[in-house]
Amino acid sequence: MNTARQERLPQLDIFRALAILGVLHVHSSSFAAGEQALHSPYYYWLNWINIFFKFGTPSFIFLSSFVLFYNYYGRPVTRSLIINFYRRRLKYILLPYLLASMGYYALTLYVNGRLTQNLGGNLYSFIRALFSGSAYAHLYFVFISIQFYLLFPVLLKLLQSSRFLIKWAVPLGLALQWGFIFWNKYELHIVEKGSLAISYLAYYMMGAYIAIHFEKVKTWLMKPWRELTAKQKGWTALLVSGWLIAAFIHVQLWYVARHFGVWTDSLWYELLWNVHTMLSALVLLYATFLIYRKASRGIVAFLTRLGELSFAIYLIHPLLLAVYRRFRYQIPLESLTYVLFIYGGLVVALGGSWLIVQFAFRRVPGSWIIFGSVPRSLESNPQEKSGYISEERAKGFVQQEK
Repeated sequence: MNTARQERLPQLDIFRALAILGVLHVHSSSFAAGEQALHSPYYYWLNWINIFFKFGTPSFIFLSSFVLFYNYYGRPVTRSLIINFYRRRLKYILLPYLLASMGYYALTLYVNGRLTQNLGGNLYSFIRALFSGSAYAHLYFVFISIQFYLLFPVLLKLLQSSRFLIKWAVPLGLALQWGFIFWNKYELHIVEKGSLAISYLAYYMMGAYIAIHFEKVKTWLMKPWRELTAKQKGWTALLVSGWLIAAFIHVQLWYVARHFGVWTDSLWYELLWNVHTMLSALVLLYATFLIYRKASRGIVAFLTRLGELSFAIYLIHPLLLAVYRRFRYQIPLESLTYVLFIYGGLVVALGGSWLIVQFAFRRVPGSWIIFGSVPRSLESNPQEKSGYISEERAKGFVQQEK
């Protein structure tokens, strides 16, 4: 088995940047699209932002799997590999998740005037929230990632031992994911099923499949358009057009439901979300390599740094959004000013989080305890960069090899 380290792919920081921008668009527009501005003349646009950018979380799941299998598929699954794998994730993912859950949960209790009431009940509720990823709305994603980390050695061993499983990885992921969707709809009725890893299994298996076959996929990603074969151009055009069509239908379905109250079977929302976001992950992968190859150095540097900080930004940005939203005062919901206010939340969440996180990484010793591993570019004495994708970034965000 080939144990050589893989070529590092700096383009993936841009992927992380695009994905975190998707997350920030969804979170900044959530209240407006979900309830506040249903009768605004600008509601179509607000809903469009909220639904179109829902590719963020699934894309991070896809990238997390891609990075892990890209780094580990050619390495034997040994006891030392598994120990090191979990040691790093315990330090740079589980610990920040625990602290973030404690902080957000305590803040929620304080805001609701319940922090010092029924301490035993609060502790029990917190433990339940911790083990369901519900201590705060955005933490479910870290909880999903932890579930996939627990499964990863088993999935790695299975795919290493069976060409059949590799060939059918994506269809099997879709079958299991949709089997759970139907089972939950008609029997289980789990409300927070989005906190369960099986809800994203198709994305995970797609990431694994592309990582294992990356030498073939790389020619499509690396070559300029004029050097692609006619077949590659055709498939690329089909991918992008299919993605745009699925995204438009997905946006339209939610607009009709929210704005006019005309709802349809929940399976249609599941299907369109699934198609839209799976295609989005592939389009983002292609766009990432295109941007890295064609964009100016300034844009590449901006997106690269954003990608490096994306995990920490993900953890802290809801706090800034919550504070920002307290200053809406008397802005009419039907006005253009309210739309600008929504965009202002995105800017504050991104810019404020970026400044806080970068300052912490540069000036605050031990900031990794809260925000995860420090990007090498921000370390006080950066070491020689290794020649492979950082394993600690496998979460789909900023995690880097230490």
